[in-house]
Amino acid sequence: MPEQTEPVLVVGAGVAGGIVAEVLCGRSDRCLQPVGFVDDDPSRQGTVIHGLPVLGTRYDIPALVEQYGIKEIIIAIPSAPGALVRQLVEICHRTGARLKILPGIYDLITGKIKVSAIREVQVEDLLGREPVSLNVEQIAGYLAGRQVLITGGGGSIGSELCRQIAGFKPGLVILIGHGENSIYDVEVSLREEFPRLPLVTGIADVKDRCLMRRLFLKYRPDVVFHTAAHKHVPLMERCPEEAVKNNIFGTRSVAEAACHAGTGTFILVSTDKAVNPVGVMGATKRVAEMVVLEMNRRGKTRFAAVRFGNVLGSRGSVVPFFKRQIAGGGPVTVTHRHMVRYFMTVTEAAQLVIQAGSMAGGGEIFILDMGCPVKIVDLARNLIRLSGFEPGSDIPIEFTGIRPGEKLAERLVAEGEGMAPTEHGRIFKVASPERDFVLLEIMLEAMESADFSFAEKEIKAWLQKVLPDYRPGEFFKDAVEDGVCL
Repeated sequence: MPEQTEPVLVVGAGVAGGIVAEVLCGRSDRCLQPVGFVDDDPSRQGTVIHGLPVLGTRYDIPALVEQYGIKEIIIAIPSAPGALVRQLVEICHRTGARLKILPGIYDLITGKIKVSAIREVQVEDLLGREPVSLNVEQIAGYLAGRQVLITGGGGSIGSELCRQIAGFKPGLVILIGHGENSIYDVEVSLREEFPRLPLVTGIADVKDRCLMRRLFLKYRPDVVFHTAAHKHVPLMERCPEEAVKNNIFGTRSVAEAACHAGTGTFILVSTDKAVNPVGVMGATKRVAEMVVLEMNRRGKTRFAAVRFGNVLGSRGSVVPFFKRQIAGGGPVTVTHRHMVRYFMTVTEAAQLVIQAGSMAGGGEIFILDMGCPVKIVDLARNLIRLSGFEPGSDIPIEFTGIRPGEKLAERLVAEGEGMAPTEHGRIFKVASPERDFVLLEIMLEAMESADFSFAEKEIKAWLQKVLPDYRPGEFFKDAVEDGVCL
């Protein structure tokens, strides 16, 4: 073994593990040299694969690291569930060896695995969600050659939607947003990644009804994905007027423009926080759902909404926040030890939203399969371990109490609603009772009148009239009672 070679242990003695070992052994620099495998399959114990022995199971990893001086451990199980990855992270963290992973499903038959594909373990790997299966023909049928407009284009979902849509050869993508810096950054990125994509970007406020109408009449979009929204829960509790104006009236403005321009399909990106809302943000998004469903009755445009939970790594979300706290030495702050949330990756969310759009007949609320909810404190512990520290001893975790507008757990279906399957196994439809659109119109007229003060009490009073299940502040009264440190 060359002097500069670092011993490597490969987790998984299957096809992927064998190819990883071959790739590493075939490198000219041989700086990483596999010494063997670990695998939990009893039939593989004591066997030799690609000239390397299977040395034990995952539980033998600490002893093997010490015995062979292992410097790096590579998880080579593309189908590994999140629970297994979490266990491996915990075991390997105690050894001091670097931990890497071969993510995703690669072309294992032809052996097209590059060393560059092996990377650090990320929090997405801990979820272990199944890859999304798309009906490509169905999607291409409504996107290929079409004019597609995306609002909120500078955000995580909006920009990822554009990346995903680019693969279906749209006739034109119109990307608009309110923040010039984010739109500029996304445009530069998209033009580098998709130089042949017909793309128009612009700075536009969805609340500007005249601008929206002119924009829609100019480009006549066939498909619209409306992702623009104020989404930060505590901030919207402090700024309810902006939540109402952007989430409700902004949605109506874009929906009316789409209807007037003869758009074929309009998809509102909604949230699980719209279900039995306790905060202004969730309540305004629930009203936004009602707005698009009411618009569906007016013309030929097919209006639908898609609900899902938190997107891992999106701007302002908990993962980047925790990473900054860990980089600063902690503490990592968690609102409540029992707080749970649904999570999915931005790629998965965008793909399922696009698929739902191909299924929209008009008037639906679609729900994405979010898997099992994740405890936020477990997410914090895992991120600390992935950063090379031990929760509690190296990086403390502090509980700060539930913030205004938050709940301990979110739901995807409201009281009185049910779930019905669709032809796609990861997408469901909400079976819901009739909504009071008359009262919705009365509220919108009241809020648009010159006499409306936009005072917090007045806003919440109207939201409660339209949304009987909106219970502002219900979960906040005990917010600070659990402020205990680990």
